[in-house]
Amino acid sequence: MDLVSVIIPYFRKKKFINQTIKSIIKQTYKNFEVLIIYDDENLSDFYYIKSLIKIDKRFKIINPKKKLGAGPARNLGIKISKGKYLAFCDSDDCWHKEKLKIQIKKMKNKNINFTFTSYNIVNNKNKIIKKRRAKSLLNFNDLIESCDIGLSTVVLKKKILKKNNYFADMKTKEDFVFWLKISKQGINFYGIEKLLVNWRKLDDSLSSSALQKIYDGFNVYYKHMNYGFLKSLYYLFLLSINYLKVDKYRIV
Repeated sequence: MDLVSVIIPYFRKKKFINQTIKSIIKQTYKNFEVLIIYDDENLSDFYYIKSLIKIDKRFKIINPKKKLGAGPARNLGIKISKGKYLAFCDSDDCWHKEKLKIQIKKMKNKNINFTFTSYNIVNNKNKIIKKRRAKSLLNFNDLIESCDIGLSTVVLKKKILKKNNYFADMKTKEDFVFWLKISKQGINFYGIEKLLVNWRKLDDSLSSSALQKIYDGFNVYYKHMNYGFLKSLYYLFLLSINYLKVDKYRIV
């Protein structure tokens, strides 16, 4: 059974981190390590998390002793990970107990490098407010116009990553840049229809800021894809339109 490295950046999500950890402990696929990157200069939650994971040696908490940001924190996790596979989970999200088992099985049987799944969007009371369905196959041309891959749903083979070409240092959409870099190598992304993650949307989270998303969305194309100003605006427009289309999955 191949090792999976699960990378969790942590920043002030004390209310939810216990749920996140429990959902990983319950995985039916047991050969994993969990790297919690404590991305907060305030140590108030550090010892609380240590108390949650002390009974399970598969969990480690790493304190870089300075604020990194979500992207660089995940990059640190990638660099020190030991697994053949990498999985990502935010510190307020939760996994279905079969998540790793289902994805690793598909990746082995089909010789696949990258999988993602459908997911529920939940509020702070764990109420499902939307569902996002994974498309069966995505490539670079699909992703450049629309990215609806839930970060906490992804499992990939570590070998496909180019050295130091990981998550961007951005407040939002750092994962989008990462997916584009990988898919630009000609690697296809395979979706799994089953809903295997609860992704939490909080009103005060960075991912809730429309202006921040617009700013970062533009820089995905202008700064990281090296597109011109007008071309970047064009793709930002397509990205925004496709995001609104995806919003039809609202169920409340």
